Parts: sequence; C-alpha cells; structure tokens
Amino acid sequence: MDTIRMGVIGVGNMGSEHAKGILEGKVKGMTLAAVADREAQKLERIKKLDGAENVAVFAEGSELIASGLVDAVLVATPHYQHPPLIIDALRHGLHAISEKPAGVYTKQVREMNEEAARHPELVFAIMFNQRTNCLYRKMREIVKSGEMGEIKRVNWLITNWYRSQSYYDSGAWRATWSGEGGGVLLNQCPHNLDLWQWICGMPKTVRAFMRFGKWHDIEVEDDVTCYAEYENGASGVFITSTGDTPGTNRLEIMLDGGKLVAEDGKLTVYKLKVGEKEFSRTYKGGFGEPEYDKYEAELDGENPQHLGVLTAFTDAVLSGKPLVASGAEGINGLMLSNAMHLSAWLDKTVSLPIDEELFYTELEKRIKTSRRKEGSSVVLSTEGSYNA
Repeated sequence: MDTIRMGVIGVGNMGSEHAKGILEGKVKGMTLAAVADREAQKLERIKKLDGAENVAVFAEGSELIASGLVDAVLVATPHYQHPPLIIDALRHGLHAISEKPAGVYTKQVREMNEEAARHPELVFAIMFNQRTNCLYRKMREIVKSGEMGEIKRVNWLITNWYRSQSYYDSGAWRATWSGEGGGVLLNQCPHNLDLWQWICGMPKTVRAFMRFGKWHDIEVEDDVTCYAEYENGASGVFITSTGDTPGTNRLEIMLDGGKLVAEDGKLTVYKLKVGEKEFSRTYKGGFGEPEYDKYEAELDGENPQHLGVLTAFTDAVLSGKPLVASGAEGINGLMLSNAMHLSAWLDKTVSLPIDEELFYTELEKRIKTSRRKEGSSVVLSTEGSYNA
C-alpha cells in the first residue's frame, strides 16, 4: 500500500474540514474515498466540493465500514458514537482515528482500547492536534527533562472558548446529556485536559465546582473551577468557561527551579539560579528570594494542527512512524473530565482512577431527564476556533 483510502464518518463542523483538507491534497499519501452522515444535506455539501466526484456517500458509518472501499476511517460524529464506530472499524480490519474526545465515559473508552489491543497490526490514533503545537511541546520537554526540578503547582486559566447561544442551537444533540454527554469539558477542553496530563502527569484527586447552563440555555456545564492534588504534594487549578469574552489562555507551571508561563503564543521561562528548596534551607537573610534569569524560550515554530496529526497517522500506516497521539491515550484526559463531573455531581473530592460504574450510573440519571432540541443541524465554520 502506498496510499490510504480514508473514510470520514460524520461530516459536520470538523468532519467536513477534514474531508476538504484531504480532497485538497494536504495530507500526502491519503485520498478521500468515502464519507458517511445521517443528514443528507451534509453529504450534498461534500459532493459539491472540488475533487469529490468519486467519493462514495453513505447514510450510516457502519455501511461505510463494511463497504470495502476504505483502508481507514476518521470518526467525527457526536461523542457517544466514537467508541462503537472505532470498535466496528477495527473488527473490519481498518485503521482508525477518532476525533476528540475518545468518548463520553471511560468505561466505554476502556472497551475500545481493549479492542484496539487485540489488533496490534492496525494503527489507532486520536485527534489531539494541540500536541503538535511547539509551545506545548517545549513545555513538556522542559518539565520531563527534570532540569527545573519537580512540579510544585500548575494553574490553567482557559476561558477563551467563548460560544454564543447560536452555537449551541446549531445541533439538536449539542449541550445535552443524552446527545453530547457534557459541556465545555467534553467539547472544548479535551485538548487542554490532554495537554495538562501529557505535560504534568495525572493528579491523584480532584475537587470540581460546576455551573450548568450558567451563561447559556443549555443543560450541561459552561463554567468550571477544579482543584487537583498530585502524589508529590503539588497542586493544580483548572478554570474554564464558554461564557467569558474576551477570554484568557494562561498556563503556568511552578517548579522547584522556577516557573514556565505559556500565554499569547509565547513561553516565558523564569529559571532560578538556586532551587527554591535549597535556597530556603541555606539562605540566612530572612526576606530574600533566589535570583533568576528570565527569557523567552526558543520554539521551532511548527504547529501543523489537524493536518499534522493526519500526516503522522498516514506515515504510521504506510511506514510505521510514530503517531502524534495513540488512540489508547484518549482515556487519560477523559478520566480527568469524568472525575470533575463526578466530583461536582456528588459534591465531594474524587480520587483517580474513578469508580467507572458509579460515574455511568450518575450519567444515566441525567440522560433520562435530558431534553433534546428540535430542528436540523447547521454546519458552522471552525476556522480559528480550535486553537487552545
């Protein structure tokens, strides 16, 4: 095989963008062979794109998977459908990549990961495109190197996910427990939650406070504040909302040897000349602080986003090169999301890994009383909307 025949399942906001990019030849070694969606008008939009004359269309993802026309699938449907479609694809011998999040609840995603493990010959990936961002790659490199010591504190204020009511009204499934399974944590923040654990590791406990429909006419969360604790005694705060404008995106990591601040596309490094613990132990002057050097980290400038993930996926299938993110890693950020929801629902601190059965029981309670909206969906432009 020297070219992957890709099938895109779900051609709404993100799925249609992926389809366009592939059709325009932006992913070397990949062609668009088929698309699937339950809404006929979305399929019509794809058929009208340049180069789509020979692209097969299906009303169901299962039909596309069984068609024999593709070597791989990209699943960009509403969240609940990600695991079952990926499992179906793997069982049909197809390589697979899931849009974020990996699913709605970890129990379901764990089953997907177990199925993927039964097919080591197949490539399984997830669309964590923010891992391609040079800013976060550099932060991870510094933290993981240990050159600035252990993490003491991490704070992420990520409120530049503003959404108007029209966004939530664009699809009947959006912002409902039965259709989407969550709000800002499950839709906008999977990238941030993934980056948080990718850079800093998983905390041991979380205590979350949420407001459901605080800023919008929705039933899921649109305002979240979370406090986390790590095994080494470090703490973390994660704050997000879709109701703040202008919003803020500031990630600050305090380490024994200084701090890292990511904001406005820059990574500022404050590097202590003597580690804080050593300074505190040896300094005799009372009110002094350790001296530090402040500089802007040199970044390689690369940030290929979704196309970078798809290119890496293609290279992994064709020549065994590494992925940006293995599909199995999708469970980690979702575990954080599920833990925050469970903490808010039960009004108490939750330990990780969570009780998956308890989470699903609590989720089902909300699904039973969920209100689905009426009307057909609208495909919105995603340009500029997914940069964390």
